[in-house]
Order: sequence, then structure tokens, then C-alpha cells
Amino acid sequence: MSRNYKFHNKSGLYFVSFATVNWINVFTRQSYFNVLVDSINYCREYKGLQLYCYCFMPNHIHFIFRSSKDEPMELLRDFKKFTSKKIIEAIVNNPQESRKKWLLLMFEYAGKKNVNVSKYQFWQHHNHPIELWSDKVIKQKIDYIHNNPVVSGFVA
Repeated sequence: MSRNYKFHNKSGLYFVSFATVNWINVFTRQSYFNVLVDSINYCREYKGLQLYCYCFMPNHIHFIFRSSKDEPMELLRDFKKFTSKKIIEAIVNNPQESRKKWLLLMFEYAGKKNVNVSKYQFWQHHNHPIELWSDKVIKQKIDYIHNNPVVSGFVA
């Protein structure tokens, strides 16, 4: 992994992106979005998440955040671990999910490729953290996050 993609400054402000395995469009249902929102709220209250800007896309997430406990890597690890379990559970228990069999098969297939995964792998393992060191870079990343759904055609 490149030196550019690590949390070197534990108290720093970071831009991160992480995606579902195979860029599968999972976040097309409100119930799956709700898992993300609930997890963010929990992490804000109990894990020291300071979230300044974010965007949920159908298959990936962008954050600008800081860890008030100086544990950015651990914070994202816990967020991704919790949300992956809850979203898989939500898929399994969603009687309206027309893609249920396919989704679970894809996540199970991804999990079999990785010895660190017990059954399903939901998120790709990398986060690509970029420390935001200047006002110019912060503005650039905020603009990128805000324009991501516009460029993708989800909003005007």
C-alpha cells in the first residue's frame, strides 16, 4: 500500500472513500441507507466520529472526518464491520429484496477470496485516506463530495 493511503496523523482531518465489493449498487433501498445513518449517529455519540461532510452513493461512500479519540483507522474499521453485518442482515430479512439471492451470492463469493472473512465480504478493504492539510484541499474535497451525485445524474 502506498504511503499516501495511510493514517499518519491520528488527529488529522481526512477524506476517505470506500466502496462495496465489485461496486455493487446496494444503497438503492431506504432501509440500507438507514443502517448507514444509524451507524454514523452511533459513531458520533460513542466512538469520537467528527463528520464534516459525507455522501452516500449507490455503491460507495465519501467522508471528511476526524477521530476525536485519535483512532481514525479503528473508527473506520468498526464502522465498516458493523454496517456490513447490519446490511447483510437487512438484505436477508427484506422480503421485498428482489436481488437477495444474487447479492448474498456476490458477497459470499467475495468473502471466499479473502482469508480474513468468515462468510460475506461487503466492503472493499481499502479506504484511501487522504489527509486534508490546507483550506484549498479541504474545499476541493468538499466540492468533489457535493458534486459526486450531480455528476452521476442523481440530483440537479
